[in-house]
Amino acid sequence: MCRACLFRPGLRTGIARCGLPHYPSPMTRPACFAIATALALSSVAAHAADVHVRVSHDVKTGIEGTKEFPTIVNALDHHPFATPNPDGTPGRVFIEIQPGTYNERIIVTQNHNNITLIGMGKTPADVVIINSLNARTAGGTFFTETVEINGTGFEADNITFENTAGNTGQAVAVADRGDRSIFKHCRFLGHQDTLFADYGRQYYVDSYVEGGVDYIFGNATAVFDHDVLNSNGPGFVTAQSRTDANQTTGYVILNSKVTTSYNDATPATSANASAAGAESVAANRRMIGLGRPWRPYSRVIYINTELPAEMNPVGWNNWSSAKNETTAYYAESGSTGPGASPSTRVPWSHQLTAAEVKQYLPATFLGGPKKGPDHWDPIAEAAKLP
Repeated sequence: MCRACLFRPGLRTGIARCGLPHYPSPMTRPACFAIATALALSSVAAHAADVHVRVSHDVKTGIEGTKEFPTIVNALDHHPFATPNPDGTPGRVFIEIQPGTYNERIIVTQNHNNITLIGMGKTPADVVIINSLNARTAGGTFFTETVEINGTGFEADNITFENTAGNTGQAVAVADRGDRSIFKHCRFLGHQDTLFADYGRQYYVDSYVEGGVDYIFGNATAVFDHDVLNSNGPGFVTAQSRTDANQTTGYVILNSKVTTSYNDATPATSANASAAGAESVAANRRMIGLGRPWRPYSRVIYINTELPAEMNPVGWNNWSSAKNETTAYYAESGSTGPGASPSTRVPWSHQLTAAEVKQYLPATFLGGPKKGPDHWDPIAEAAKLP
């Protein structure tokens, strides 16, 4: 029997699991194993370290080590592992998802790094990952997410992430707590608390985020670059939660567009003013706001972003605490559109100069240490995605 593939010579003719032809006249076990090892080593040298697996409703079963799976959860649980590149950098696992709606709750664990989800449809609407939990049914906001990301180096391209709970209270589509995350050509759909951008450095490019109240919240260091942020109800776009002035966290909305898609009949939601996702306390409840501080040192900056007519002229809110006005940092530069009104913004917000803007551009705001092993370039990494 061949130790490389457990093929028993003399029983049949064919290609065994080691990739070698076997015939009724047995090959000696050492020779077979040596050749199989040599082929394996040459394969590693000739092929990239990355692994590509496929997810489709057409696949009926998925087992350990295969490359086709019926669900995304199966693919995450059983895909082959990527090997390091020759230069020592880690390989990446690409999970290529065929068009369809995937009713799954996905958790990328903390030790599951360098995962890329790619929707294989023509648009992000062709691959949709959905679940339907709200804070009441799940036992709290932080148990409602359709997709939870904890691993470093997560990437997604051409996918829709949705919480279909509707306008029923806090209901998260994506909770991202991983460092060096990239989302490109993605959609995030929900109502309250759609996107929990909570930890690490995150880059959202050419994407769409929709929600009603505080629909981008948390304490990540995140840049939203060339995105559309659509308010489907009155409330605040952001509720960033920096807890200390020395933290480098915050949200930068860059070269983007804020839109609305609600009418005057849309009701305000949750009256719990102490929780993220609480109803707007703006004087005019039919308007939207740039942001309010979920935690005292909240930091949000809008740069070269178009704002709609439904934007409250004061822009920002102190979440019913005057103390937050001395700790939160809210700023704009180059806002356009009917909602751009620097002269009417709250007096404790800032209008940035061109020199001040530079520190908030992606390469600087998200970049790794000048010295050390990181040197993360989110723009270059995003360009590698389709």
